Amino acid sequence: MHLRHSDHVHGPPIVPVKFLLEDPEGLTSTPQSEWTLMGSEGESLLELAVEHGINIEHACGGVCACSTCHVYVEEGMDQLSEATEAEDDRVEEAPGIRRTSRLSCQCEIVGKGPIVVRVPAWNRNAVKEIPH
Repeated sequence: MHLRHSDHVHGPPIVPVKFLLEDPEGLTSTPQSEWTLMGSEGESLLELAVEHGINIEHACGGVCACSTCHVYVEEGMDQLSEATEAEDDRVEEAPGIRRTSRLSCQCEIVGKGPIVVRVPAWNRNAVKEIPH
């Protein structure tokens, strides 16, 4: 399933978001492990990552129906939307959960940053459909 860009309006890309990739080759096909991107208020971390070639798994298409887009927010949790009960329920299903665990599809940027997000190496969708 592919990510559909959210329907609501995003602000200008002025929020610094650093992605720390534990498996850069698997996520980007490059050795670059740190990516600093400029996000917009109202944009989810998953949207920002995917739009810039960081292929964070999102088996459900980013609708909070799985936990494959699980990340750790290392800095700037207060710059993101609060987790909903639905997100908390899904995060509990993810392996390796921490106090800073979030689903990147549910983390909307609400502040001016900075935000630092770690994408764990093991967080890959083991069952992936291959186009025919």
